[in-house]
Amino acid sequence: MKHLADNKFIRLTTFRRSGEPVHTVVWHVLVDGALFVHTGDQTGKAKRLRANGRAEIAPSGSRGRIAGEAVEATGTPLDVEDPRVAAAFRAKYGFQYRAVGLTAGLRRKRIGVPTFFRFETVPDNA
Repeated sequence: MKHLADNKFIRLTTFRRSGEPVHTVVWHVLVDGALFVHTGDQTGKAKRLRANGRAEIAPSGSRGRIAGEAVEATGTPLDVEDPRVAAAFRAKYGFQYRAVGLTAGLRRKRIGVPTFFRFETVPDNA
């Protein structure tokens, strides 16, 4: 997933039980070769990832227009917040990330507790 390191946004595609894809543009960081996304634990993407873990990740612009090849991945929530991941988000997104953190308390009822998801690519079946 190193090809995503320089992108500010990725398009994360998660899948409903019916198999219908749901696309979301998100911030991300790479730490020790793994890709991480930060979201609330009650968001739709978090619920879908906990249900089946299936995802597709592609580099994109801020509006979701794909800027490269999508890869299949599996997302799992972190049980404990990793300070290295939080530091990587602060370093990459600066004041924007801090501002989102400051407003998280206002949105907590709707989006839940902040959590990180770790993504690993699915090996080809060929």
